[in-house]
Amino acid sequence: MSFKTITTVLTSGAGDHSALDAAVSLATREGAHLSVLALGIDRSMPAHYYAGANAVMLETNFAEAQKDAADIATAAEARLAAQGVPYAVEPMTAQIATIAPYIGQAVRFSDLVVLPKPYGKDRGVDSEAVVEAALFGAGVPILVVPGTALPATFGRVVVAWNESDAALRSVRAALPVLKMAQLADIVVIDPAVHGPERSDPGGDLSQMLARHGVRAEVNVLARTLPRVSDVLMRHARDKAADLIVMGAYGHSRFREAIFGGATRHMLEEATLPVLMKH
Repeated sequence: MSFKTITTVLTSGAGDHSALDAAVSLATREGAHLSVLALGIDRSMPAHYYAGANAVMLETNFAEAQKDAADIATAAEARLAAQGVPYAVEPMTAQIATIAPYIGQAVRFSDLVVLPKPYGKDRGVDSEAVVEAALFGAGVPILVVPGTALPATFGRVVVAWNESDAALRSVRAALPVLKMAQLADIVVIDPAVHGPERSDPGGDLSQMLARHGVRAEVNVLARTLPRVSDVLMRHARDKAADLIVMGAYGHSRFREAIFGGATRHMLEEATLPVLMKH
């Protein structure tokens, strides 16, 4: 089992290329095909135009989106020409309100989608929409990169474990990486007192990984910071981890958008790559 189709989505020709560079690096290691979607976004909202303006404005905005897609594709081709990986660049356009179905359909056969952090400086609503489209519309694992280069190897991988289905799906999706890692550091934060793994938190997961040839250890941590994501990131920094693997959106997206949550906070604050699956 390995990543054989890796996809990234670009929404800016001159912006942050960390996701593209990370996708190239990973495709080179895995001997994978790299698919690049050059997305031009039509940000028009036809329902809010005054009478008679719709047709002209729609045509103008669509033409601008097509030009953006072509420019992004040209810039991507220039960066990829000398990389030595098999790739395809596909220009595409979508209205801002319909990104989810377009991206969901376009990436659903990918083994992994590499994307930049959706929140932070110079990030717009389109970045968040692309992340959520991959997670929910396509159901594929994503690798979110924080704007830095991928490490040469994933030596220590922190696996956030809370017994949830999403966490287990993320671990299964990350197996190609975990098999190459020196150590899978299974982190359990405040395990449930009455949960099925109360006597051996993370034990069954450790056994599963061991049978795949993955060296694993379990760390049970107390929640000594207000947010679970903060405890997880502090542990990752203390252990000089190269990657975090975790489930995505155990709560609803609406709840996390309003009240916060581990996924939302991680996507906002992560300083190292995060592999996640819903």
